[in-house]
Parts: sequence; C-alpha cells; structure tokens
Amino acid sequence: MTPESVGLISILALLVMVLIRIPVAVALGVVGVCGYAAVDGWGRALNRLGNTPFDIASGYALSVVPLFLLMGAVATRSGMSQDLFRAANALFAGRRGTLAMASIGACAGFGAICGSSLATAATMSRIAIPEMLRFGYDDRLATGSVASGGTLGILIPPSVILVIYAIIAQQSVAELFAAGLIPGLLLATFHVVVVWAICRLRPAAAPVGPAMPLKDRLRDIRGIWQMMLLFVVSVGGIYVGLFSPTEAAAVGAGGAIVLGFVTRRIGVRDTIDAAMETVRTTAMLFFIIIAAAIYAYFLVQTRLPQGLVDWVGGLDLPPFAVLAILVLFYLVLGCFLETLGMILITVPVFLPLVLDLGYDPIWFGVLLVVVVEVGLITPPVGMNLFVIRAQQPNLPIPTLYRGIVPFLAADGALVLLLFLLPGIALWLPGVLFS
Repeated sequence: MTPESVGLISILALLVMVLIRIPVAVALGVVGVCGYAAVDGWGRALNRLGNTPFDIASGYALSVVPLFLLMGAVATRSGMSQDLFRAANALFAGRRGTLAMASIGACAGFGAICGSSLATAATMSRIAIPEMLRFGYDDRLATGSVASGGTLGILIPPSVILVIYAIIAQQSVAELFAAGLIPGLLLATFHVVVVWAICRLRPAAAPVGPAMPLKDRLRDIRGIWQMMLLFVVSVGGIYVGLFSPTEAAAVGAGGAIVLGFVTRRIGVRDTIDAAMETVRTTAMLFFIIIAAAIYAYFLVQTRLPQGLVDWVGGLDLPPFAVLAILVLFYLVLGCFLETLGMILITVPVFLPLVLDLGYDPIWFGVLLVVVVEVGLITPPVGMNLFVIRAQQPNLPIPTLYRGIVPFLAADGALVLLLFLLPGIALWLPGVLFS
C-alpha cells in the first residue's frame, strides 16, 4: 500500500471516529500514530509520540492561548457582558428589535475580550434571551440573534481559533488579528441588518424598544470603559507594535484582574475560579493540538498534501473554482464536525493547495474562520445551538434551527465579499505590518 493510500484511509478513519463521537483529540492521536507506524515503522511513530507533547507544550507561541482565555474568564465574572448589553441597548434604543440588535452588538464586544464563540453564546444567552422573551420577542429571533452573534467571538480579535490557525499554518498571530478585525465588524453589521429586515418583514417578531434620553444613553455607553480599555491596551498594543501577541495577552489578563479588584466586581474566589476554568480549557485545547501535530507529521510522511496539489493542478480549473469547491466542502463538513476539529484536520491537507493556487495564507485564515463558524449554527452539530439549549431548556431545538436560518445570509454575504474584495482582510495587516 502506497503512503498516499494510507493518508486517504486515515482521513476516512478520522471522519468516521469523530462522527461516532470519539473525542477529536483521541481520534487524531490514534490515527496519527497508527498511520505513522504504517508508513515509517513503530519505532519512529513512538519516537514522534514521545517528542511532540514536549515540543508543543514548551512552545512560547502557545502561551498566548491560556492568557487570552484567562482574560475572558475574568471579564465574564466581572460583569462586563452585562455592561456591553446595556451599552448596545442604549445605542439601538427606540427601534423595533432593539434587544436583538443589542444582543449582536454585545456578542461582538464580548468576543473582543473573550475570543471564544461558545463562551460568548453561553454568556449572552443567560443575559439577552430572557430579556427578549420577557418583552414578547419571537422565540426564533431571540435565539437566532444570540446564536449567530456568538459566532463573532472566533473572528473578532483576540480569537483563540485564529491563534491555533496561525500555529498550524506558521503565520503571524498579529497579522491574523489585524486581518480579522474589519471582516468581524462587517459581519456584526450584516447581522444587525438581518434583524432589521426580519422586523420589517415580520413586525410581530419584535416590539419597538422604548426611547432613551441622550443622558441615559451616554451613561450606559460609558459603562463599557473597562472592556474598551482592555481591548485598546492589549489588541491595540499588538497593532501599534508595542506588544507581541503573548505580551499583549499577559497585559490583558493582568489588566482584567486588576480592573476587577479595583472596581470590586471580583474577589479572590472569583479569580481562583477563573484560573481553574482557564486550566481546564487550556488542557483540553493543548491535548487536541498535540494530537493534531502528530497527525500533521504523519500526513507529511504520506506526501498526501503534495499529491493533492498535483492532482488539482492536472484538472486545469481556475483558482477561484478550486477555492469555491473547498468552501462548499467546509460548509458540508461543518454540519458534522466542530470548528476546532475541522481546522486541525483539514489545514495540513488544504493549505499547501491554497498556497499553490497563489492565495495569501492570512486571507485564507480569515475566510476559513468565517466558513467554519457557520458550522457552529448549522444542524446536526451546531455547538452554539446546544449551548443555548443548555441555558434555556424550555426552548425546543427545532425553534433554534429555524431561528438561525435568516442569519446564514450574513455569513454568505461576507464570504462573497472576501472573494470579490480580498483587501477587506488584507488592507489592515498591510498598513500595520508592511
């Protein structure tokens, strides 16, 4: 059996294992080690299994992950999500669908300090959905706005998924953060437009929000000063070259703790809880990344990525058509696999092809995150939907599925814009890091 055949069999085996609910890390590790042994012998496979955990865990670049996770965990406990919701509500006050628009705005803002879609959806579903249901919002609009808004958490920097993509693709975290900012803001705007369109077409879906005096608006908007300070100092520090991503993450985590104590919103117990949550999440992510690295080493031995490049080159398709096929593949795959698993499994295979087609890896990283985040809100997996269901058990799953359908148009519009105007993602990195 040729190495390429072993590589193809490994992909099928990996997909089957994940679909039958074997944890992604276990599936990646088992397939990677066994495949490595089939290609290069058990001695080299076990040697790789022994060396990879140390190589990954001791890597300086990965220290950005637990630090940004800690910043998000502390921010959650210090009540910044409630501040964001009040500020967004003040911004959209007096319009039909105010609370739904505010939910999306709050998700975008919370994603800027959290970096996690699931954490954003879980936090905002506890705050926003009960408020919308209390004021008579349609169940579908209430859940759809929070579920789709939660996906902004992995696009607007600091994004943990962008960090992991940067490590796998060996790209700059700072450039990816810069590349994700404008598309993230555009996607948030598109989601607000979808809410506006729903309210125009179905006025009964949402009431008109009460007007708010300018003085009260300014008071509520000023309430997000802590979040803005963290974002400007940490992510802004990366953009202006003041910090490396790791230093910025450390400053953001430390700043969140200091602000929490100064404003008396958190105590020692809250800080310990945030640290323990960070440890658990980091351990889970590192386990997956280590297993993915073993699998990636195995794929290199099979020469499958290079074989894919050569095969596509023989088809004589235009680069745009090849990339469109990849996007459709990711949309289908997103119905069955979670986001991190998709990126870890597919990037080592597809990135060489994308580079051979002449596309920028930074641009592809942003496009990839936009496409895979659709999987967070599409059945049957739709992790954001299950997170919301856990917070709101009285809402039936079919209602959640119907609620996200209109918001898929926003993701589709952004994907189309990235194809037609790649400068949306590449302009800011070019200005800051050229």
